[in-house]
Amino acid sequence: MTQFSKYDLEDRTARFGEIIIKFCKSLTLNEFNRSIVSQILRSATSVGANYMEANGASSPKDFRNKIYICKKEVQETKHWLRMLATTDANRQEELRINWKEAQELTLIFQKILMTLDGKKS
Repeated sequence: MTQFSKYDLEDRTARFGEIIIKFCKSLTLNEFNRSIVSQILRSATSVGANYMEANGASSPKDFRNKIYICKKEVQETKHWLRMLATTDANRQEELRINWKEAQELTLIFQKILMTLDGKKS
C-alpha cells in the first residue's frame, strides 16, 4: 500500500498536505527555494482544507465551488513541485511521487466536477 489512501478523499487530501509539510521541513532553505517552499506549503495544505469546506457546503453550488478550488490548488501545487525540482536535483524521486499524487487528485476533482455538471468523462 502506498503512503496515500486510495478511497477516503478527506484522509487522502490531509495526508497529501502532511507529506508536503514533512518534505518541505526536510529541505535546506536557500535564496532559490524559499519562496517556492512557501507557495507549495500554502497550495498543498489548502487542498484538504477546501475539501473539508466542500463537505460542509451550504448548497450544491457552494459544494461545486469548493471542489473547483480544490482542483485549482492541487494544480498550483503541481506547478510548484515542478519549480522545486529545478532547485534540488537530489530530491527528484520524492518530487516525482508527490507530483504524481497531485496529478491523481487533479483527475479525481475533475471527475467530480464533470459528474456534478452532468458531463461524461
